[in-house]
Amino acid sequence: MPRLPSPPLPKTLKPAPKKPGDNGKLTPGKAAAEAGITVVDWIDERTSLSPGIRWMLFRKVPRGVNWFYTLGSATMFAFLSQAITGVFLAMYYRPDANGGAYESVRYITDQAFLGQFVRGMHKWGSSVMVILIFLHMARTFFFGAYKYPRELTWVVGVTLLILTMAMSFTGYLLPFDQRAYWASVVGVTINGTGPFIGPFLSDFLRAGPEFGATTLSRFYAIHMMLIPGAIAALIGVHLWLVTKLGISAPPWLTVEPEADPDAELQAERVEV
Repeated sequence: MPRLPSPPLPKTLKPAPKKPGDNGKLTPGKAAAEAGITVVDWIDERTSLSPGIRWMLFRKVPRGVNWFYTLGSATMFAFLSQAITGVFLAMYYRPDANGGAYESVRYITDQAFLGQFVRGMHKWGSSVMVILIFLHMARTFFFGAYKYPRELTWVVGVTLLILTMAMSFTGYLLPFDQRAYWASVVGVTINGTGPFIGPFLSDFLRAGPEFGATTLSRFYAIHMMLIPGAIAALIGVHLWLVTKLGISAPPWLTVEPEADPDAELQAERVEV
């Protein structure tokens, strides 16, 4: 079966020409570099990943792009930081309402190697992620980047905002101290006042009519597995839409209409 021709390589990825006087002998550094290139070529020949990577990374952006356009990437990296630190915290955390949860958090903070540092990154990182996603949504709204043809990108972004708030809420109970317990009780009670699905949502979060031992396990499962998986999947969809549709230009820039070559040719004929 004939293979389709690959897209042209950017200039930065093309192999450099040989230097004058190069006798062709391989030094250890050159041998290692060529071995790495050979491995990458071997993988790419069997997976065809390079066209997709080039399509994702090497694309045109409009004029006037500034630091406000990096808020989305900053939010994604904040989520990655939360995921990595959360995995390390989960190695020591015990979702046990009979003292195990609180004692495991104390062990992480006081005795585990770099536990206080990792927990601090996770605790403050959650606030940073919430702030960044609100700033990103505000930039998208005020710059008009939610309009045609990027409506679906906006809907996915709003869903990610809701999931981020839900992840922050479910994670607040996990230390299971007095403040976390009563704040979660108030939050779930407020959810129960919502129309139609409010009472059912409260019963789902509590894992029953009242707060109990299974409530902590329910919050932990939602916070650790359900919401991060949904966020990771939607981030993939969001990135694909942004790459496919492109980045919107700042609203203060005017788009100059392109000259019509047929109209110019017709005008030349009329003049002749």
